[in-house]
Amino acid sequence: MNAQWLCMGVLWCCALMAHAAPKAVPEASLLDQDGRQVAFQRDLVKDKTVIVNFIFTSCTMICPTQAATMREVQKSLGARVGSDIALISISIDPAVDVPARLKAFAQRFDAGPGWHFVTGRKPEVDSLLAALGAGGAAPAEHSGLVLVINDSVGSWTRLEGLASAPEIVRAAQKAAGPVKTGRDMAGTYFTNLPLLTQDGRAVRFYDDMLKDKVVLINFMFTTCAGICTPMTANLARVQALLGERAGHEVHMVSITVDPGTDTPAVLRDFAHRFQIKPGWTFLTGKKENVDWVRYKLGGYNGEQIDDHSTILLAGNLRTGEWKKLMALGAPAEIVAAVVPMLGAQP
Repeated sequence: MNAQWLCMGVLWCCALMAHAAPKAVPEASLLDQDGRQVAFQRDLVKDKTVIVNFIFTSCTMICPTQAATMREVQKSLGARVGSDIALISISIDPAVDVPARLKAFAQRFDAGPGWHFVTGRKPEVDSLLAALGAGGAAPAEHSGLVLVINDSVGSWTRLEGLASAPEIVRAAQKAAGPVKTGRDMAGTYFTNLPLLTQDGRAVRFYDDMLKDKVVLINFMFTTCAGICTPMTANLARVQALLGERAGHEVHMVSITVDPGTDTPAVLRDFAHRFQIKPGWTFLTGKKENVDWVRYKLGGYNGEQIDDHSTILLAGNLRTGEWKKLMALGAPAEIVAAVVPMLGAQP
């Protein structure tokens, strides 16, 4: 019997079942479709509702069908995907499904931000699948199981078989609860991971750096032989033009893309070179935390630190307004783009 017929043989009528007792979400070290290392519970599941399904890229029956369904789920949930709801597709054939294969598969189904495709070392993935109640079968024999999990409230729901997009959406909305306000969603999206400032002060990224602020954010590293020095010098001129607004109405944040080298002391010395004034924070920390923050801000491109983004992000966290500016743009033009954001209130 070939793999396609084995896949067909496991289809049955969809039944919605809630676990009698909540499970603890297991941890696992995985790779996403961009090759970025992620921790399953900490990075993908914590503080949100997740819709989890199980795929392998060489599948020709269940997986493409369910991926198309997940695409409809993504579309139906709209802006909630990537904020308080995430989609996670776990490869059950990790030996074959390297990140590049997963990325190509994801692109076939228009996967957007908030839809993660993950793989990893086979023992780690097998252990995760077993803990989630999705292990034990050969890839060709897997079912169309979907899990809807809100770990913060201990809610686990299993959708057995090939659930429809409306069924999955209803289960996710029930688990996630009412739509959150813009501020609540921002806190969930940007994460609140611990980082360190150039003065060695521990901060939480969202609560301390973003919440209720107007911010200017860029990416740099101190050993950069190219763009970082002129970019930082240019932003120092921006800070000077902002005058008293800097540090009060506008908060500037520079995030290193090389946290292994850029300790707080190194960042402090770098900032001193440009006579940085209060109100401009340079951030470093554990690499996995810095990488995740960069990913959320659209500034992660793997291990290629020399090719980091030169975009300057301007955001008003009170209103949800964001602009992309050039960090090497004329300082007066940068200030002119930011000032109109200051008077807007929620």
